[in-house]
Amino acid sequence: MRQMSNTRTVSQEVVNGDIKLSTKIWAPEDYIPQDVKNMLAEDTPNYMLSFMKVLEQLKVQRRTGWLDHGMTKCESIADHMYRMGIISMLIKNKEVNKDQCVKIALIHDMAESLVGDITPVDPIGKEEKHRREMETINYISETLIKPFNEEAAEEIKSLWYSYENITSLEARYVKDIDKYELLVQCFEYEKQHKGKLNFQSFFQAAEWVKTDEVKEWVNDLIARRDRFFASLEKS
Repeated sequence: MRQMSNTRTVSQEVVNGDIKLSTKIWAPEDYIPQDVKNMLAEDTPNYMLSFMKVLEQLKVQRRTGWLDHGMTKCESIADHMYRMGIISMLIKNKEVNKDQCVKIALIHDMAESLVGDITPVDPIGKEEKHRREMETINYISETLIKPFNEEAAEEIKSLWYSYENITSLEARYVKDIDKYELLVQCFEYEKQHKGKLNFQSFFQAAEWVKTDEVKEWVNDLIARRDRFFASLEKS
């Protein structure tokens, strides 16, 4: 299946030897793994295992940005969110609810389990990306989690909307930590490949960091990166 326009997918169907194209609006239920569909269709649906199977997609999906740069051995979406959760525990600002930040970090990309990791260079607009992710988080919360834990379903949905709309200080911090973790990973891959890879374009994300605390982390990282590449030029 390939993408067509911002909101529709196009698939091919062979009818009497002729190829016909059919289009439909993207919907999360169309991307649920078949074994999840089977479990949900049982007389007594297993919602817990169905949700676990959807979460597994985050563990096996590689981050698109790295794949686009030719890296096949790279972090998964879950790898990224896990380290963000740990980073959130290291916040010093006493006005910030760190526990809330950890939770937001762990769920902020959950929708990518079905949507995929859409990047700015993909032919999908920002509004359509938001629509897909919003519908997915609603679907996961209402269809997979709510039947066995309504409180958790509401919390996950609330945390996601908070992050997406930046309606709290905690959401603002996690937005910044998202950028910081990306830059840390950039530098790690650059060092791993001894400077033969250069992800300078990714470092534009540093300009979008708003909180003073995370800015300090970013500035320290950039300074270390500059020294690293300067040392390569001397050798």
